[in-house]
Amino acid sequence: MKERIGFIGLGLMGFGMATNIVRKGWPLTVMAHRKREAIETLLKAGAQEARTPKAIAEASDIVILCVTGSPQVEEVINGPDGLVAAGKPLMIIDCSTSNPSVTVKLAEELAAKNIILVDAPMSRTPKDAMEGTLDIMAGGSDADFARAKTVIDAFAGRVIHTGPVGSGHTMKLLNNFISMGYAALYSEALMLGVKAGLTPKVFDSVIRNGRMDCGFYQTFFKYVIERDKNAHQFTLSNAHKDMSYLASAAVAMGAANPMGSAVRNAFATAVGTGQGEKYVPMLSDIVAELNGVSLVEPAR
Repeated sequence: MKERIGFIGLGLMGFGMATNIVRKGWPLTVMAHRKREAIETLLKAGAQEARTPKAIAEASDIVILCVTGSPQVEEVINGPDGLVAAGKPLMIIDCSTSNPSVTVKLAEELAAKNIILVDAPMSRTPKDAMEGTLDIMAGGSDADFARAKTVIDAFAGRVIHTGPVGSGHTMKLLNNFISMGYAALYSEALMLGVKAGLTPKVFDSVIRNGRMDCGFYQTFFKYVIERDKNAHQFTLSNAHKDMSYLASAAVAMGAANPMGSAVRNAFATAVGTGQGEKYVPMLSDIVAELNGVSLVEPAR
């Protein structure tokens, strides 16, 4: 018999994940996000609705979180009418991108209350979430990972056990450091190219299908070349948040992380100029504009 699943965080990624869970026969209880559209679709598919995290916990054996970051995770777990308020054994799978040090501390506190925390952040896009092909990097004991994986498999194509609790969130920050580093590099390279008379199309014709091509490049340049605003639906403010978590982790380790600082500042500039709700590929336009050029070729 399948365990009862609760889900909190029906945003761009969470909606697709929850859709796969209910579609694949798991008993699902959900909470509304900012808008009702997602939850109404899930209710029609067979999910149940709860009004508070406490009510979600009461109806569930495993609760999956897909919220913004550590402050939101802590609020859902320990806030008024939070998951802990249900006073029952529970497994929490945190698919958010959270601060690893906060995750480890939280796991220790929850263990004393007979609540298991597994950190299982994801990689890929909302399209992959809907198709059930996300990459998941999960931290926890062997037994906890095995239990969590039974439901994670409903929305993931690859599930990697990274080690103990906190290691999943650490690996996620490293993954995002690489991808957001690419975004910052692409943006500066495009700007320099335009200043030198090389159009984004010429740039793309050289990089695409060459050694420097990759999946992230392709979604980024789907915006740059085709101006598809939804090519990579991850906000600049979220990127800045993740790079700030990375900086915090580096400080805690006593590590020099100069590249991380440069990448974080690229996104800090975007957020500081009031453009945090734009998506990551749009960093290219911001960098170009700050340097007095445009990546949009004039109509002929």
